[in-house]
Amino acid sequence: MRLTAVIAALTCLLATAVSPAQETRLPDIGSSANEVLNPTKQAEYGSMMLSQLRHYDYVLDDPLVDAWLQSVGHRLAAASDRPDHPFVFFMLKDRQFNAFATLGGYIGTNAGLVLVAESEDEVAGVLAHEVAHVTQTHVLRSVERAQKDSVPILLAMLGAIAVAQAAGGNSADDASIAAVSSMQGLMIQRQIDYTRSNESEADRLGIQTLTRAGYDPNAMTSMFGRMQTLSRVNQGGERERTPDYLRTHPVTTTRVSEARSRAAELSQRAPALVPGSAITSENPLIPASLRVQGGQRKAENPNFGWARERIRVLSANTPVEAIREYERMRQARPLTDAQRYGLAMARARNGEYAASARELAPLLESYPDDAWIAIGIAEAEARNGQIAAADKRLEGMLARMPGHRAVALSYARLLAERNDPEAGRRAQAVLRPLAVSAKDDPIFQKTFARASEVAGDPIRAGEAHAEAEYINGRPERALVQLNTLLKREDVDYYARARIEARIASITPRVLELRRQGVRDDELRRR
Repeated sequence: MRLTAVIAALTCLLATAVSPAQETRLPDIGSSANEVLNPTKQAEYGSMMLSQLRHYDYVLDDPLVDAWLQSVGHRLAAASDRPDHPFVFFMLKDRQFNAFATLGGYIGTNAGLVLVAESEDEVAGVLAHEVAHVTQTHVLRSVERAQKDSVPILLAMLGAIAVAQAAGGNSADDASIAAVSSMQGLMIQRQIDYTRSNESEADRLGIQTLTRAGYDPNAMTSMFGRMQTLSRVNQGGERERTPDYLRTHPVTTTRVSEARSRAAELSQRAPALVPGSAITSENPLIPASLRVQGGQRKAENPNFGWARERIRVLSANTPVEAIREYERMRQARPLTDAQRYGLAMARARNGEYAASARELAPLLESYPDDAWIAIGIAEAEARNGQIAAADKRLEGMLARMPGHRAVALSYARLLAERNDPEAGRRAQAVLRPLAVSAKDDPIFQKTFARASEVAGDPIRAGEAHAEAEYINGRPERALVQLNTLLKREDVDYYARARIEARIASITPRVLELRRQGVRDDELRRR
């Protein structure tokens, strides 16, 4: 109860601080919003928010799901009014329908949104709307209205989470997780409680971006229909409450009609979107006189089905619950190929590797070059004792797709599980090509750390463990680990230089978090 009281008080305080007045004027180009936080600081605070979400295990980090989400997100970003703006897209485990944009171009998507959608176009419709909030600086303007000369609101959220935990919460305790998760959702959503004009502008530009990216402009309208259905159906207690997204992005009749009208207008131009046709780009960065070849609307991405079902499995409370969910689906109608893939993944996570391989085998015959299915079978084979078959399959995939992140990470994890130095060195070799691009990837850092331990390389293992701690929102622990590494007698000149440089770069973030009252309670208890 004390934890709940603290959360309620902090939520009310923050809501009061950031609740913006309604405006009818569209943002003007001469805004002083960028004077509140420069782009570097925006990116820094966005990164800090993501690391804290990882710290409390809200983020759904999975190489295959992440690759799919990035492909959708960056396809939209490239088609937006600001294709040069940096974006980071990430998935959360929560099954509530939700998505949000925050400082630095960080855009979060709840698992529940993908599970509600019936196509990739519908997911893209929501993401295009959030991209528009970023490109039009709606997020930054809300911060400017709230506190022009104080620390960004996101740090208040981080501090509130820390205080709530210190008041008696335990991240392993179900009640505490639910309370802190609820607070996180409320705080993020209140931070981006956009004005009506913001919402209208984001819809208008979002549909344009959707169309430029080759998606169906009607997808946003169809998603509005699902949101209205959710609003009508989700009544009652906390579990059935109206999703936060619908509170901050209300679906009004005017909004739906405007979106439908805009989609119809864009659809009338669709005949020009055929292979090889010349079209006039709507991107303001491209001269109106320039005729662009292409514009073909892309077919539905087959990966959407695999991604949705993988998300269903990874967001379930337990593998057993996921299996039961699929069994209920099978009672209603035969499972689709994507749902059979999801069931196979659920069985593998439940330790039923032979059953998982049996489910996947016919799918691989139908989709022989599909990495999602091949990786699933290889993992099931390796953990069912068929190591040679798994190695052959994954080595072949690496030869065909040398830079494929999910293949490399899956293979390296399987190799590290053998606790054999030779296998550990092979895992290191498999991962090294990803080192530069995956430096901010917690899965890569954890996998490389384990591979290095098995290979007998404790220095590299320690550095990777420290990076994983840092990315997962525990920078103080990263500093402790790095300082401990420096005391080892086997640290050579180059390793010492790397470690000292990393300590110097991490220290400012630790100091900033401490200034906001965010401390690592576990370290203080030691």
